[in-house]
Amino acid sequence: MRRPDYTRRVAVTGLGIISPIGQDIETAWTNLVEGNSGLKRITRFDASIYEAQAAGEVNDFDPNAWMNFKEVRRTDRNVVLGVAAAKMALADSGLEITDDNRDEIGVIFGSGGGGPQLIMDAKEAWDTKGARTVSPFFIANMLPDTASGQIAIETGIRGPNMCVVTACSTGTHNIGEAAEGIRRGDFIAALTGATESPLHEIVHVGFSNMRGMGLPRPGEGIETVSRPFDLTRNGFVLGEGAGGLMLEDLELAKARGAKIYAEVVGYGSAADAWDLIQPIEKGDGVRRAMLMALERHGVPADEIDLINPHGTSTPLGDLREAQAIWDVFGEHTPKVAISATKSLTGHLMGAAGAVEGIFTVLSVHHQVAPATLNYRDPDPEINLDVVHGASREMAIRYAMSDNIGLGGHNGAIIFKRYDGD
Repeated sequence: MRRPDYTRRVAVTGLGIISPIGQDIETAWTNLVEGNSGLKRITRFDASIYEAQAAGEVNDFDPNAWMNFKEVRRTDRNVVLGVAAAKMALADSGLEITDDNRDEIGVIFGSGGGGPQLIMDAKEAWDTKGARTVSPFFIANMLPDTASGQIAIETGIRGPNMCVVTACSTGTHNIGEAAEGIRRGDFIAALTGATESPLHEIVHVGFSNMRGMGLPRPGEGIETVSRPFDLTRNGFVLGEGAGGLMLEDLELAKARGAKIYAEVVGYGSAADAWDLIQPIEKGDGVRRAMLMALERHGVPADEIDLINPHGTSTPLGDLREAQAIWDVFGEHTPKVAISATKSLTGHLMGAAGAVEGIFTVLSVHHQVAPATLNYRDPDPEINLDVVHGASREMAIRYAMSDNIGLGGHNGAIIFKRYDGD
């Protein structure tokens, strides 16, 4: 067993993505920097009776390309999306899973809500055909941790296997905990990330009744629904997808000649302890998560060049997050570029932090801050440098991604450009 050594550095060596703007890294990144929205009218169910009708769907996805068709039939869509993103990240890393290392590699992979479609299908079977028709595979496949278990089965990884569930901050917390595990010496590498497929009518109804879902600008197309930090923002858009990242001990990654996208150099987590839905005043929870990520790992606040924020496009949520950013970064705030990528993908719920973490890694790797779509009217109460109009080529040494989850869960993670040292 390796002893804890917090001087260990953590490298990102593999990425995988299934998202509304692309089902591979190259396509998703190209669409992101070119501003090609993945938001369209919902096709998964008849949404014509609802005021909010937009979603970030993953269309033309072939589950049988990633899992055995029998397993696909038994499980929820979120599991297959997660397996696909994880397998993609593992392949991208070039790390071979062998009998010599499989017990020293972890799977830290989450889902904010598990399998809503599977739950509703089981209820319909019970109501229409009787209790005996409910699948015996139902319980094992509808849990939030099903994806992490299935990923281990599919890859043969036998080290620590965990699923951190913190609603919309799930992805960030799983990446952060995976990085901390490597620093502690719990494992030498970890396949991490998160997945979510919440596009079921009952989920849509729940959020609609919460009055949290957004509408397009009057007289404009449905792709204008999500407009984070804009003065006219009025709610978020549900989306689905998954993000997978392979993290490794940097020295071991270098020794095997791995491609290194970036380093994970900071992680923080904090609770609002305030309300299950409403954000705390001045965004105090996410403020403390950001500070922890900076201070715990010795990253000066004035060296952060880019933030991929939670930025859901809700009136109060965006304001509270902006207040937290100003509190943490002070006079450096106007120099921090803000890339709010939910404007293109929608809110992927538990998978948001994983997909946005990947976008942040790619921003650092390519030295590009993606533009925030639909940002036209600055909110004087927010006053952030929101990248808009076109993506911005710029020097990015440190970048932060943060997320805020229902229940008052907050997470922040910092990535650093890898310069080969």
